[in-house]
Amino acid sequence: MNTLFLLMAQYYGQAVIPLNSVCENYMGLTVEKFMHKCLSGEIDIPIIRLGANSQKAAFGVHLKDLAEYIDLQREKARQEHQKLMGRAA
Repeated sequence: MNTLFLLMAQYYGQAVIPLNSVCENYMGLTVEKFMHKCLSGEIDIPIIRLGANSQKAAFGVHLKDLAEYIDLQREKARQEHQKLMGRAA
């Protein structure tokens, strides 16, 4: 299964996903809390500023960055599960 292609279908081929959609669909955080965690390094995903460099500019996450983040989180969870089950990782 290819996460990138699934996200492309979910977001109708948009290259950059608005932060409110990313937060609602995948993070379970408010946009403000998500941005704080990204800027502090707690969540490792780049945030893109769209449009003019101003306070009102929209923010988003590139589709490929979101796919890579999801795949990385899945791999971490899979490794933890393997350890929990007493299997070699």
